[in-house]
Amino acid sequence: MKTLTMRVDDSVYQMIKTAAEGQKRNISNFIEFATLQYLTSVQYVDNSEMTEILNDKELVQNLREGLKNLKAGNYTIV
Repeated sequence: MKTLTMRVDDSVYQMIKTAAEGQKRNISNFIEFATLQYLTSVQYVDNSEMTEILNDKELVQNLREGLKNLKAGNYTIV
């Protein structure tokens, strides 16, 4: 387990505190919970969206070409 120190504006702190209290969580637990919720809901596509992506043959080909170029060292992900 890691300790994380962060600075937030007073108004943001009050929103976090109110939300944590509303869920009967301490602030630390609420921030962890909210972060996980965000990361799992925003960073990944659902099954219907993935089906739509995979059915777009031109997009799939472009993604494969991009991956090939990345592996060849033509690009750097930052």
